[in-house]
Amino acid sequence: MLPSATSPDADSGEERRPWEPPFDASVPAPPISYPITDLAALASRAYLSAAANFHLPFNRASPVSSPEVGEPLPARRRVLVCHDMEGGYRDDGAPQGGDNPAAYALWHWHLVDVFVYFSHYLVTLPPPCWTNAAHLHGVKVLGTFITEWDKGAEVCREMLATEASAQMYADRLTELAATLGFDGWLINIEVKLDVQFIDNLKEFVNHLTKTMHAAIPGSLVIWYDAVTVNGELDWQNKLNEHNKPFFDLCDGLFANYTWKKEDPQDSAAVAGIRKYDVYMGIDVFGRNTFGGGQWTTNVALDLLKKVDISTAIFAPGWVYETKQLPNFQSAQNRWWGLVEKSWGILRSYPKLLPFYSDFDQGHGYQVSVEGLQVSSDPWNNISCQSFQPVLKYTGDQAKLQAFTDFKDESYSGGNCLTIKGSLQQNIIFSEQLFNGGLVMEDGFINLFYSVRADANSAVGLSLDLSSRNKEGTSILVAEDIATFTRKKRNHKYGSYVKADKAELHVPDNQYWVLYKATVQSSADYTLTGINIVCTLKTAGKISPEPEDRISEANADGSPPYHMSLGHISIRKSDANTEFPPAESWVTEGEYISWSNNSNTSKLVSLKISWKLKTPDQPSFRKYNIYVEKLTADSNVKASRNYLGVASVDAFYVSGLEVRSDVTILKFIIQACSHDGGWQELEECPKFFVTPVDSEV
Repeated sequence: MLPSATSPDADSGEERRPWEPPFDASVPAPPISYPITDLAALASRAYLSAAANFHLPFNRASPVSSPEVGEPLPARRRVLVCHDMEGGYRDDGAPQGGDNPAAYALWHWHLVDVFVYFSHYLVTLPPPCWTNAAHLHGVKVLGTFITEWDKGAEVCREMLATEASAQMYADRLTELAATLGFDGWLINIEVKLDVQFIDNLKEFVNHLTKTMHAAIPGSLVIWYDAVTVNGELDWQNKLNEHNKPFFDLCDGLFANYTWKKEDPQDSAAVAGIRKYDVYMGIDVFGRNTFGGGQWTTNVALDLLKKVDISTAIFAPGWVYETKQLPNFQSAQNRWWGLVEKSWGILRSYPKLLPFYSDFDQGHGYQVSVEGLQVSSDPWNNISCQSFQPVLKYTGDQAKLQAFTDFKDESYSGGNCLTIKGSLQQNIIFSEQLFNGGLVMEDGFINLFYSVRADANSAVGLSLDLSSRNKEGTSILVAEDIATFTRKKRNHKYGSYVKADKAELHVPDNQYWVLYKATVQSSADYTLTGINIVCTLKTAGKISPEPEDRISEANADGSPPYHMSLGHISIRKSDANTEFPPAESWVTEGEYISWSNNSNTSKLVSLKISWKLKTPDQPSFRKYNIYVEKLTADSNVKASRNYLGVASVDAFYVSGLEVRSDVTILKFIIQACSHDGGWQELEECPKFFVTPVDSEV
């Protein structure tokens, strides 16, 4: 069975969750994600009622998604990742994010095909942050329907009492997925059933699969290997005649994780042409799993690769929960490095333009927008992830390290990509950032990137291109072309493009330098890789540096190298983002509530929403929310405070302190385009609240 990867168990009652009584979902409050815990709530559709569920709009996934999400899974072995981190709904249970910079997250999406959000509640609905991050990278997201123990047996008897009831509950699950924007279900029936219920159980699986396919292109229903077609609770650990009737009605089988060496091959033989729809389970905690899990998870992966069958990796949060050394970032990269070494990279991006990444992992200690820091508060929100680089794990062996940097100031988002260490004078170091699959077109593309570097550290980007006749080339883009061309053994680049300094959004920022280059594109080529390229300058500077960033020579006498890459943006040269002006938007405030805080201030809470007046306007990646507190004294400049980020067209402001001298609150909604550009604040839609007109 799938165990709980947390202690205490999510259902033990030792810890009251926010949605447990006396929780009233209809009352305005800071948005949360929560499961459905009983059949009555599922049948009533209360979760999908705007009147009964204030939190509904905040739990919808962003409409931004890779086209791959709506396509069938590729005909190759696949990786399904089943999340069970501390029982679920932890830091990720806040759709607008939280204040824990050390919150759990995944960022190795290039190694994943399907992500299952799992817990031991009846209906586990994926928090939208997971769906947003996964969909950006082309990964499908499933919720979980589970019945277990005596309570689960009662649920099954009620749900499967008739064919009509089985179909009705399947319809409810389909409606939930379609409304919230995720891609399907893992069905985990872990109770013994009287054989009289089996036909209706099969109808439940069959009807759910058909309705999901009709409602959501590319959707999946996966059956977990527990109850057999005879109603016995008997884990088979493979595909065989005891569970194949369910497999035949849906999109795949998650085989229990205590399989033996011969079981993958036996499963492949039974599945035939559908062998990639069999996902052999691996428990990362290592509980009776083949190969032992943990730091030997690759033992099972290596065998499954040889058999050429798919895998379901259960509870990779083991790295986080058990506090593997030296820290979560390093341990996470090391563990997923085992997966990549065994199976290789499964997903590639960019595949479409525009393409943008600021390397944001969805947590950090600050927030910046185009070189300007707008918040110095710690935070977490996986929805903020941008495309993640495919950095190789090297441990402490390499003299030059490429890593996601949370300590240095970011250009945009919460972190940047830093390369630091030692580099010999005549060496050019290159590290792949993205494993591309972008089919090019005739014309030109614009490449933007931001750099912060020590005086002697030169940096560029290279674009790997392959042609239809399999011949390849690489274009080096850099500001200091001469430094690179003078280096020895630099014959790998077919051409060079000089990058020119562009105007920074923040003119007085003396550290980040923004570069722009125009590259000729040809329909004969596919962009297969984007690399960071580093070398030492022979003279000159990239940018002035603060004293604490100027490095001395390394202990072994080798020259130091230190640079940070803030972002990369690629778009067609004729594609200029135009943001709709403020008058094109309709803004609205609801549930405005005031309370006394002190003799000199009040607290206000409200929901802000916005939409474009015409439906044919562009969509946006996300929105930054700010507030300005205006006073009657025109000589006092209003302070502007960053409140957070929204992935949908609504944001809840909770307990905002307002001094007694404030006469107007001006909320600003700043849209972010798909190429990473932000609308100028003066041109953004706004919503105004007047404190004096509100009752305290």
